[in-house]
Amino acid sequence: MADEKLRIDKYLWAIRIFKTRSLAQAAIESGKVKMDGQAVKPSKQVSISDRYDIKTEARKWDIEVTGLLHNRVEYSQAILHYIDHTTDEVKTASKNATVFYENTGKRRSKQGRPTKKNRRDMGDVLGGVSE
Repeated sequence: MADEKLRIDKYLWAIRIFKTRSLAQAAIESGKVKMDGQAVKPSKQVSISDRYDIKTEARKWDIEVTGLLHNRVEYSQAILHYIDHTTDEVKTASKNATVFYENTGKRRSKQGRPTKKNRRDMGDVLGGVSE
């Protein structure tokens, strides 16, 4: 087992940090995956006890490899192959940064057609004549 080889892009895809292997590869090539402060290449071999700093659109990760995973598995199995050392402050900051919503008086997209009550409320907000 000591001579097992696994690329970092495949590993990050398998543990479900990235949705596709090509997204993992693109993030690595753009310098968003680092080991000891140095950017890595997609072909870098992963070893147990390696520690990586990963920056995705959703959040920042600080993971330590505890096991090699060659194929993508369900989340409950994937989390057994790494330890997440990300601080709670970074996790909550990532969540709060993505929850921005401004009420402009318009419906949110993909919400369906407005009901009669919604139309009346929009008329009140926009200064229209109520029925």
